[in-house]
Amino acid sequence: MSVFGRTQTRDGRPIDPVDQVPPLAQLIPLGLQHVLAMYAGAVAVPLVVGGALIAAGRMDAGDLGYLVTADLFVAGIATLIQSIGFKWFGVKLPLMQGCTFAAVSPMIVIGSEYGVTAIYGSVIASGIFMMVLAPLFAKLVRFFPPLVTGTVILIIGLSLMGVAANWIGGGQVGEEGAPIGNVAMAAFVLVLIILLERFAPPVLARVSVLLGIVIGTLVAIPFGMTGWEGVGDAAWFGVSTPFHFGLPVFEVSAVVSMCIVALVIMTETTGDILAVGEIVRSPVDSRRLADGLRADGLSTAIGGVFNTFPYTAFAQNVGLVSITGVRSRYVATLAGLVLIVLGVIPKVGAIVEGIPLPVLGGAGIALFGMVSASGVRTLSTVRFDNRNILVVAVSIGVALVPVVRPTFYDAFPTWFTTIFESGISAGAIVAILLNLLLNRTPTTEVAAGYAAHDAVREQPPVGARIGATARPE
Repeated sequence: MSVFGRTQTRDGRPIDPVDQVPPLAQLIPLGLQHVLAMYAGAVAVPLVVGGALIAAGRMDAGDLGYLVTADLFVAGIATLIQSIGFKWFGVKLPLMQGCTFAAVSPMIVIGSEYGVTAIYGSVIASGIFMMVLAPLFAKLVRFFPPLVTGTVILIIGLSLMGVAANWIGGGQVGEEGAPIGNVAMAAFVLVLIILLERFAPPVLARVSVLLGIVIGTLVAIPFGMTGWEGVGDAAWFGVSTPFHFGLPVFEVSAVVSMCIVALVIMTETTGDILAVGEIVRSPVDSRRLADGLRADGLSTAIGGVFNTFPYTAFAQNVGLVSITGVRSRYVATLAGLVLIVLGVIPKVGAIVEGIPLPVLGGAGIALFGMVSASGVRTLSTVRFDNRNILVVAVSIGVALVPVVRPTFYDAFPTWFTTIFESGISAGAIVAILLNLLLNRTPTTEVAAGYAAHDAVREQPPVGARIGATARPE
């Protein structure tokens, strides 16, 4: 019997929805949907870092396309490691992996000062550092009770809204604001996704985001919003080779700087892993979290070998898991395979790259909003006294400062901005510390909050579907 669509083992025991493999007709569009949701973010880091290094004379303009394909190739491998998993590596949840923005500024500084090979030396070293530190860092999971977890998930969604806004603006919203045509296109895609969720048959509603992006792209063609000029020049086949730019150089200051970034990456990944665990109702203990963090470290080390950058779980895809209700980790596995294909067939990657950013921005509002809503759902299990309200309020406030004013910390030293320019890592740190300060002694109220949270998490879905939670018909 085929593994596709099975809900029971051969001896009749039910298969956890996270471990079920949806029918192939559902698996393919669901996987493509994940790729489209994260593609713009996935290629942004190599484009930004590569552009800066080209401007600094440390890289040739022709290398930019190579950085993008190498990034997609390793992102696919990283996603397979995280979703399939093997001994000591991989959390085995529907998580997509991509290059982290947290490392952009330090990598530009390292590359401008010491050259490209110093970047890859520091990336490899930070990956090894993450693998070694993972078991110790995972013990911190006890510092992520529902109060902290819900706050971090809410912060993730709110922090990403700026990404969606910049997509709608065509890459970056300037002082003149987003173009009206772009906003109209994004609004069309968003309304289309909502209508599909409400009126489409369940099989189509599950891929509402994918359909919204595809239809939005088709509508954008006559308006000249697509960017497929480079498709003709793109090669049909290309392979990323290890150490393409030369053997790595291990500069001490660069390695230390990237190891600090690794701590930020591990904090963000912890939040994403706990978030997706909540959404798919698959508890994450310290051992499982350590496996996920080790997978990040391994992927980052592989990235350094294959001329790309540190990897982390992508929060936008956590929102997609929530909005589709599909819990199967093999959807992410298929998406990882698609990323590998995009990484070795540059022409296909160029086609996907031509999707208008406003189309992705419209979908992003729904995706990132669902991440925030998941955080609210987790917080709904918490008993809110004045202390807990203060934890949430201050954490969100600190997290949103660099989001609403990106230059706020420009006068601070690099070690500080590395941590606090990321609203996600800043908010997570503040939430953990405030919870420890204000809730040091377990009380009946706190215990009741955990019990309520566990009860919600353990509720079985109503109306079982293959790899999916219940959703209204």
